[in-house]
Amino acid sequence: MRISTKGEYGIRALIELTNRYGEARPIQSSEIASRQKVPESYLEQLLTTLRRAGFIRSVRGPQGGHALIRPPGEIRVSDVIEALEGSIMLVDCLDETSQCNKNGGCAQRDMWAAVREAILGVLENTTIADLAERERAAQVGGTRYHI
Repeated sequence: MRISTKGEYGIRALIELTNRYGEARPIQSSEIASRQKVPESYLEQLLTTLRRAGFIRSVRGPQGGHALIRPPGEIRVSDVIEALEGSIMLVDCLDETSQCNKNGGCAQRDMWAAVREAILGVLENTTIADLAERERAAQVGGTRYHI
């Protein structure tokens, strides 16, 4: 499983919106793009998806921008990834609609199911607020590494 830039950049945008949660005016796309180092044209597409999924609201016009609808502590990373990337499915046989040619007699299925459950456990127990706090701590402590 690999999370694409959709998931990564979408989470970055939500972290930026979390940092400004509760402010009177929405945040413009250009500001989010600049602060999170995300291409603005791509960000616009992601913000549309996040709006349709019910995470943010968007306001048009010169004083417009984007803002979170729900408190960041209520937005689970698993929900964001599924909205942007689709279902978190490691192998086709875990999808109940797929046809397995082994008819359930595969030694791998249980292992992949356990891996999926472990991944979902982490993503479901991590909120956007948690990630925003980690980012703030990393910036203050200077523990950001670039390879």
